[in-house]
Amino acid sequence: MRERRLLTMFFSPSAALAVAVVAAMTVPATAGRTISNINTSVEPGNQAEDAIAINPTDPQNIVTISSRSGHFRGLFKAVTFDGGKTWARQVIGKRGPLGVICCDEQLAFDRFGNLWMAYLVRSGLDTVPIALSSDGGLTLRKVAAIVPTKPTGSRSPENAAAKGPALRASGATADQPSISTGQNSVWVSYTSFPSVTIQASGASVRGLGDFGSFSPPESVPTSGGRGDYGDTAVGPDGQVMVTYQDQTNGQGGSHIYVALDPDGLGPAGFGDPRLLARSRVGGFDYIPAQRGRSVDAEANLAWDKSGGSHNGRVYAIWTQENGNESDDTDVMFQYSDDNGATWSAAVRLNDDQTPNSQFNPAIAVDQTTGLVAISSSAARADLGSGGPGDTDGVPNDDTQVWATYSRDGGATFAPNLRVSKGTSNADDTGSSFDYGDYTHASFQSHLFYPVWSDNSNSTADNPNGTLHQLDLYTASVSIP
Repeated sequence: MRERRLLTMFFSPSAALAVAVVAAMTVPATAGRTISNINTSVEPGNQAEDAIAINPTDPQNIVTISSRSGHFRGLFKAVTFDGGKTWARQVIGKRGPLGVICCDEQLAFDRFGNLWMAYLVRSGLDTVPIALSSDGGLTLRKVAAIVPTKPTGSRSPENAAAKGPALRASGATADQPSISTGQNSVWVSYTSFPSVTIQASGASVRGLGDFGSFSPPESVPTSGGRGDYGDTAVGPDGQVMVTYQDQTNGQGGSHIYVALDPDGLGPAGFGDPRLLARSRVGGFDYIPAQRGRSVDAEANLAWDKSGGSHNGRVYAIWTQENGNESDDTDVMFQYSDDNGATWSAAVRLNDDQTPNSQFNPAIAVDQTTGLVAISSSAARADLGSGGPGDTDGVPNDDTQVWATYSRDGGATFAPNLRVSKGTSNADDTGSSFDYGDYTHASFQSHLFYPVWSDNSNSTADNPNGTLHQLDLYTASVSIP
């Protein structure tokens, strides 16, 4: 959530559950491939900070979700059972059993077809609620509320300002939960404030709608005593890895760490953190494309559980800045074959030759093939000189979504391909929320689905028109 500043957003009307047919637009890609762009929300107001999940028991079942206009206005949710031809649309979390949802939602399907959602609520931010759907995402019910442990360190003034009244109350609060599933478990990690430490909790999963209680929160040893903006992954043997950065404010750079629990729900617990990378991206790093919200290094993990030649390989992506405050940011990639003890050298994934920004990367592994794909928002086409990558004559503030993939476990990557048909601009939303802190992607059966917020109106169905408020988009990228 990173609630460091007052967020000014536009309000939008409630949406009833509806089913609509969406016409897919296409944009040329490499090797003659076409990529369909789908507006899954078609709702007035802003939809930003997005998540997506594909049901492995039915790859035609896809769920997208995003935070809505106005802080604490619930979530927008769209569900399809036919690969994106039609969508059931609904606003959830404005009231009722799920609570008044604020933000920071994430999704994960497990192998049984359960859809898990972690999120934050308005009432104090002192729990991490967990919701479950056993009907492909049509309905969600709250099944757990993980309570962060009491603070273990002193509160710093900058964090008190960041979290406002919720932090100043007694007890601990949570930020940016992430959720991931394994063969027979589901795990969530989050940052506990004001101690600014990573905590994790897991539960066993036995079948559709059949699961155990979540474990008491376990504090992850944190290098330097601080960690935020984390991610979680579960390996093929039930092991759990978290990643985070130590700089939670400012623009001066950060260290990115990983920590491993080698037996997940077993007794071992998380070991000491290991340094993954040194990034020049801080906790609130401002770039032209995110003038209000800023960006962090946004490290993300994905574990290969495909049973293929790279089974057990864990992948990490993060954002680097080439010269502090240069606004020249790149998406970096590494992998480990020994549960994070050692990592490959970092390589840059974006193949542009510009000094422009790439940010909010997302990674996913196709567990049926072992293919890995990465997407990110990119201002690479915005040189401020007009043309399809520039909407306002200002360089480096207009974005598109680009992607790449590897068929050999990250040894080589395909040339970058443009995913979004249109070009978006966050300044035009009139909201300091911009695109949000993060976005996500999902990958199943050779189809890669990134999700992003888009106000280009490339599909001609944004109720707010072109270059105003953001709608929730996805794309079906076929990767052979």
